[in-house]
Amino acid sequence: MNHHFVREKRIDITQLANGLTIATERMPEIATATLGIWVGTGSRHEMAHEHGLSHLIEHMAFKGTTRRSARQIAEDIENVGGDINAATSVEYTSYTARVLGENVDVALDVLGDILINSVFDSLELAREKGVILQEYAAVEDTPDDLVYDAFMETAYAGQPLGRPILGTPDTIKSFDEETIRTFLAREYAPGKMVLAAAGNVDHARIVEAAERLFGAMPAVEVHEPEAGHYSGGERRISRKLEQANIVLGLPGLSFKDPGYYAAHLFAHILGGGLTSRLWHEVRESRGLAYSIDSFHWPFSDTGLFGIGAGTAGSDVAELMTVTLDTMRQATQDISDIEMTRAKAQMKVALLTALETPGGRIERIARQLLSWGRVVPSDEIVLKVDALTADHVRQAGQRLLQGAPTVAAIGPIRRLPSLERIAAGLRG
Repeated sequence: MNHHFVREKRIDITQLANGLTIATERMPEIATATLGIWVGTGSRHEMAHEHGLSHLIEHMAFKGTTRRSARQIAEDIENVGGDINAATSVEYTSYTARVLGENVDVALDVLGDILINSVFDSLELAREKGVILQEYAAVEDTPDDLVYDAFMETAYAGQPLGRPILGTPDTIKSFDEETIRTFLAREYAPGKMVLAAAGNVDHARIVEAAERLFGAMPAVEVHEPEAGHYSGGERRISRKLEQANIVLGLPGLSFKDPGYYAAHLFAHILGGGLTSRLWHEVRESRGLAYSIDSFHWPFSDTGLFGIGAGTAGSDVAELMTVTLDTMRQATQDISDIEMTRAKAQMKVALLTALETPGGRIERIARQLLSWGRVVPSDEIVLKVDALTADHVRQAGQRLLQGAPTVAAIGPIRRLPSLERIAAGLRG
């Protein structure tokens, strides 16, 4: 019995007339409150000329409003001992704050101010563009980051889903206030916004504040992003580096696909920890890489499964051979012991994410945006526990049938051709 997951704390949910959803979870043992606004908009919602705009808007949120300067935004939060942050991903943008429960009104007022009243001053805009251009240059100088951007661009070639979140120097430099406001009017629709709060919070007070701060936002038609279509292929960037960074990927599954949890367990068994097959074969048995891991990245309509590793140029060919052999073998003989261990690790990861108010509000917001409801933890665990080794082996077989994507940077002369890699996946 999964007694840790049986009882959920109470989550109260209210929707404003314009479509904005408020969800709170009171945690009596917590003195602080963490709250945030999640917008179901990220880099994949950008048009070509808007590439990188979601990330810039996230940065500009703290640069001044009609009521507060950038300094005042920081002071109003930090004067009550709080902190404030924001993040941009492929499908979401979030603005969060953490304060004492008694200061929830302060945090809400600041969050409402930066979302409704930001002024996008031209001097601040120019300054923040410079910061993002430095961030872009830092990625270009970091091969183990750059290789994943190259991987995404190749897996979803010519599509918003494949574009790096930061944008390009040309698009970043082109943005102005009009471009920002046009994007916000189109994408920051109350119908795809969730205000979530957890900890020392009172639902009625937060709903009242949300109505005051966000109730006047006009209801806007929600626009679906361009569907993601996996393309596959390869991107090889030869550089004089000490190490070759390589990512090998295949089409994965959406988090709405019935086979998602089986695919997730397959990826974990293959390369998700110190007992995983790839870690044992590549790192422990042969010393071919300092680290190697596998991943399964789900999106709302597609997904990516893959393996990332770094190795010496002289070991590239052997690393790829061992990796392909290990992947094929895992589709044939995953054991019950591996299943039990992977399920336990997945439960620990789920429980860990729920142990903080920040983890709880992220889960609440994402699930409401994706499913229109908060999915109980025990429902997830029941699905995981119902999986057998056969289910996971079959998920692995399904994943390995796809066309590969390869991205590599560094001394990669010995990296096999894409055709040989594809043949190696079939055995």
